[in-house]
Amino acid sequence: MTFVQLIDCKTSKYDDMNRLMDSWVDATQGKRTATHAVVGKDRAGDGHYVEIIEFPSYEDAMKNSGLPETDRIFQEMVALCDEMPTFTDLEVVRDDQLNKAAVRRFLLEVCGREDPAPFHELFAEGYTEHDVGTDKVTHSVEETQEKTLAYRRGFPDFVFTLEDQIAEGNRVVTRWSWSGTNTGEAFGMPPTGKRVGMSGTTTFVFSGGKIVEGWWHWDALGMMRQLGVVEMPG
Repeated sequence: MTFVQLIDCKTSKYDDMNRLMDSWVDATQGKRTATHAVVGKDRAGDGHYVEIIEFPSYEDAMKNSGLPETDRIFQEMVALCDEMPTFTDLEVVRDDQLNKAAVRRFLLEVCGREDPAPFHELFAEGYTEHDVGTDKVTHSVEETQEKTLAYRRGFPDFVFTLEDQIAEGNRVVTRWSWSGTNTGEAFGMPPTGKRVGMSGTTTFVFSGGKIVEGWWHWDALGMMRQLGVVEMPG
């Protein structure tokens, strides 16, 4: 279970503290077990900082604390603080990564559906989408829904499978695979009855809890080849 440690300190020497943390990162390269660190400054309290450090588990946190480099840096950190820092150890019991969940919902439940309501729940008005596979840009939620409906008409049974998701800041990157049977008109062509599959990556940018921009990278040529529209040389 994920483990989080909060370090609460007051210091008038934050620049020195920041350099100290940089030196710890360099000194523990290949040894540390911490996976994520965030430092926040209290807007209501001058010189008040909270560092949030994430570990895969409590045991990993203890291994990290046992490093000689960690002990040395801690002693130097205390010297820079105006008073003794306090520590809070937290076992994570709930971790909702809301932006990732929104992307999963779109790909697995909403994409290609007739009801416009979930599209407007997920996407901001004026949403802009860049489709690298077709070199097209759409500029509204309605255009985006219509594009997904066009795929549903051409491949009524299409499904996404999510392979990987990475979230950083306000961006979510999803590596996916897709498959469907071409039993309807697609790309202006009559149905071929062929089962096709492809893979791709989608990057979504969030603002205010909604998706404001997206980039789709997928193998358009591979799909056309599977449909028999194009032939590869050789």
